[in-house]
Amino acid sequence: MTPALRFRPLAKAGLLLSAIALLPVATAGLAAVDAQASPEFGRLFTIYQLVKANYVEPVSDDKLIKGAIDGMLASLDPHSSYLEGSSLQRLDTMIDGKYSGLGLSVVGDDGAVKVVSPMRGSPGEAAGIKAGDYITHLDGKLIYGLDLDDAVARMRGPAGTRIRLTIFRPGRDQPFDLTVQRGEISLEPVTSKLSDGVAVISVNQFSADVGNYVNQAIATLRRQAGGKLTGVVLDLRQNPGGSLDEAVALSDLFLTKGDIVSQRGRVAAENEYYRAESVFKGDAAAGLPVIVLIDAGSASASEIVAGALQDQHRALVMGERSFGKGSVQSLIRLDKTHAVKFTTARYYTPSGRSVQEGGIDPDIRVPQISDPDARKRSQLAFRESDLRGHLVNEVDLDDKKLEDDKQDDPRFKMTPDELKAKGIDDFQLWYALNTIKRTGAAAMAAAAPARPKAR
Repeated sequence: MTPALRFRPLAKAGLLLSAIALLPVATAGLAAVDAQASPEFGRLFTIYQLVKANYVEPVSDDKLIKGAIDGMLASLDPHSSYLEGSSLQRLDTMIDGKYSGLGLSVVGDDGAVKVVSPMRGSPGEAAGIKAGDYITHLDGKLIYGLDLDDAVARMRGPAGTRIRLTIFRPGRDQPFDLTVQRGEISLEPVTSKLSDGVAVISVNQFSADVGNYVNQAIATLRRQAGGKLTGVVLDLRQNPGGSLDEAVALSDLFLTKGDIVSQRGRVAAENEYYRAESVFKGDAAAGLPVIVLIDAGSASASEIVAGALQDQHRALVMGERSFGKGSVQSLIRLDKTHAVKFTTARYYTPSGRSVQEGGIDPDIRVPQISDPDARKRSQLAFRESDLRGHLVNEVDLDDKKLEDDKQDDPRFKMTPDELKAKGIDDFQLWYALNTIKRTGAAAMAAAAPARPKAR
């Protein structure tokens, strides 16, 4: 397995909306500079000298060099960056999986701070922050144009302290304020429950041992159901990604043959295929229908799982089109206090699809009509393809064609108030559960399989 998919030390970095790998610094590669690039380096050095000699105020070498590095990486794509000092410390804190803050996955887009998804159970989710929201002010101070790391640093703080966020939400006419109380962020990667014989398993982040946690959850819920589950709902909504190793493990839990995902980069020797039965033996839910729930906040590792189970015809994917983050980032530490993170590969589903830009299209599109703002927000949903400088899908997918399935469906015309009166606060989950109930008779007759064991 190549280093680009082996990053156990980074297993808790779910907030990064990235699959991050650890790579050693290639000293020889850093030293070798193409001779044709020399004039460009000469131009860079000339500009450096002009600024040093003529700028209205003295400028430090550190400021100029950092600015040049930042600009170089920012010109590549939205997920490549230079990390030093506080920004690298914040990454290390997220790797540990515990910090005080709001629990939001955010990205910078042309000077704006956009929310990819609030983590489940986080202060941000409890306050009502939604995927696709723009954060424009913190405690009344404009943060547009502020470095993303600086904006994130301002949102962090001691647990129990409060911060006022000004939110612009697509679909609403005016911005509004939300006051959020910071908390200790240490989220459960997997939560589960039994609902009328159906195992409902929510994967909140792809941290270490997610595959084993889901395996154990299925076994526990099967015992609670008297050995007879009628199906499994795997909820990957609002999951911004994390470890590719765990995405492979979770997919393998339900597959017995075929490919799970492939990684293809610039160097052919780094290309890698990951296949079923590499982590778990057997299908943990053999004979049972499986539904995977996704939405615009499902990204990266979540899309690997949804794409693998969809392409292998093992699960029905429901919900809304996913985020479309189909690239792998490598983290290269230059020394103890400096590192670079940049894109080194794309990943592909078993059928050869790249989810970059296009995302995973559900088999059945189910809008979240229990959310009063969902319909308007979905029309302006924020995804990878909206990020300035994003990687282009090599197949050149047309986003408009991906959104053709927007016609009203008579099943989806109930209002949020009507759903609330029926006791339905999560329409997508309710719809998935009812779909399994309609198809569960055959599953009830299936013998309960033995739990797969990790190699």
